[in-house]
Amino acid sequence: MSMPMTIREYLRACDIDFEEVPHPREVTTSRIAQQAHIAGNQLAKAVMLHGDTGYRLAVLPSTRDADLERLSALFHEKVELASEDEIADCFKDCDPGATTPVGQAYGLQVYIDDLLRHQPDIYFEAGDHETLVHMSGSEFDRLMTASPHGQISRHH
Repeated sequence: MSMPMTIREYLRACDIDFEEVPHPREVTTSRIAQQAHIAGNQLAKAVMLHGDTGYRLAVLPSTRDADLERLSALFHEKVELASEDEIADCFKDCDPGATTPVGQAYGLQVYIDDLLRHQPDIYFEAGDHETLVHMSGSEFDRLMTASPHGQISRHH
């Protein structure tokens, strides 16, 4: 599989300059970062959340976990990690488990961890387990310009 058209077309529509970086098939972000020789704090991972008012996407460095308490306070409702089935229903054209940070393309509100802002380079899953999207940090900031941000992650 390659990058789903939903993601490719969204990035093109936003006029984002990016490149696709193939990597050996891996499913964990730590192994992907290792295989692709990328610093873990430059590899963004997406965590889909489920709350009373629907789904949201938290985007954070691969080296950290979503801080559910802080996110619940931010949203003024209890949020939990979405189930694999809920994620698959939302990201229909992505491989299972290859959730992309480009949640806007799927109608999701995206929240960015401050640690990803102003990085020189950002990488993230392209929706399969064999391709990363690479863009400059400034392009990532431009892509996520409408997304609220804050300290939404914690150490593993």
